[in-house]
Amino acid sequence: MRIGFISTRFHGTDGVSLEASKWSEILEQDLGHECFWFAGQLDTPEEKSQLCSEAFFGGEDVISLHEKLFEPHSFISDEVRSKVTEMEAFLKDSLEKFVSRFSIDLVVPQNVLAIPMHVPMGLAVTNLIDKGLPAVAHHHDFYWERDRFLTGCAKEYLVKAFPPPLKNKFEHVVINSAANRSLKNRLDIESTIIPNVFDFENPPPANDGYGDDFKEEFGIDQNDIMVLQPTRVVPRKGIELSIDLCSKIQARTDSNICLVVSHLYGDEGIDYYKNLVQLADRASVKVVWAGDRVGETRGYDQVGRKIYKLWDIYPIADFVTYPSLYEGFGNALLETFYFSKPVLVNRYQVYKDDIEPLGFKVVTMDGQITDRVVDETIELLSNDKLATEWTMHNYKLCTDNFSYNVLKSSLEEVLLRIFD
Repeated sequence: MRIGFISTRFHGTDGVSLEASKWSEILEQDLGHECFWFAGQLDTPEEKSQLCSEAFFGGEDVISLHEKLFEPHSFISDEVRSKVTEMEAFLKDSLEKFVSRFSIDLVVPQNVLAIPMHVPMGLAVTNLIDKGLPAVAHHHDFYWERDRFLTGCAKEYLVKAFPPPLKNKFEHVVINSAANRSLKNRLDIESTIIPNVFDFENPPPANDGYGDDFKEEFGIDQNDIMVLQPTRVVPRKGIELSIDLCSKIQARTDSNICLVVSHLYGDEGIDYYKNLVQLADRASVKVVWAGDRVGETRGYDQVGRKIYKLWDIYPIADFVTYPSLYEGFGNALLETFYFSKPVLVNRYQVYKDDIEPLGFKVVTMDGQITDRVVDETIELLSNDKLATEWTMHNYKLCTDNFSYNVLKSSLEEVLLRIFD
């Protein structure tokens, strides 16, 4: 079949873009289909892609409309309703041209029918599918999981398209069991759980030495314990807990700890970052904020400084912290298991529901760094044999439960249901 992936963005290393890429890899290389791409930002093959800048959620017109739709105590004015209709019509026409141009047999909307970052886009995709085009909608998180989408005047649009209550040749896919339950309880819609995956059948490539100078570049002593926080700097990532852990380890041992935070603070403001800098300073914990030197590709920045990929940093880390308060699934946790690193996990809900019951060996916490957490972390840092035993065990569990083979089987079943 010719399968069209649709979203507001397929570009960069956000979770939606990464998982869509994995789906397309399986669909093409293992199942023999051909994939095509439609979005407002793209880094996909040009000959198989249709760029529509109006589909990107970050456009000025889209942001302006979004603010009017979700502003507390707002109501839909004639101007707002007219703008929604105008943008929806344009996007629907663009989508129809995409389907016609590439002779699409099936569409895969990626989160665009779940989270209303671009309301007219969700409506346009719904209208496209409602004409009878088969679809597999991949939902990563729903609007009712975010407080900011529960205010404003967009309710009629949310009911219609996020997600749409369509039935014929329409499959809903979610990434965790909580989403499966909430979709059923809230909208009486059945869905298939397909977790995020990693290519555990093929271990990480051998170290080519590119990241060997990372510590030197950032002034990290070779004898320092390097703890990696492989996340963006946003409040829900719980980075203050990683700083607390490092502080308490330093107080218990003669070791110096360096916490490396791999990403920037992004679009949720700089205040959290500033507070973390002050916290680390008071706790005498060295933190390397590496976000401006870690990119999607290797290279050099405008002033000639070396740019690393996250995969260059994992091999040289001694320990990984993942103290997230909330996650839709946990890509960075799977990546940590992939690189066979011992890890601290805050027991966020999806971890408790879908990952922990499988029997992973990690240091767990429940919102605070206790003496037990510190003791177990120190033990793993000082006992290579134990750390290896844990990480090998985790890798095997991931191969059985979160691998490309698991994704392949799941996609085969979903497609068979749609096409009988």
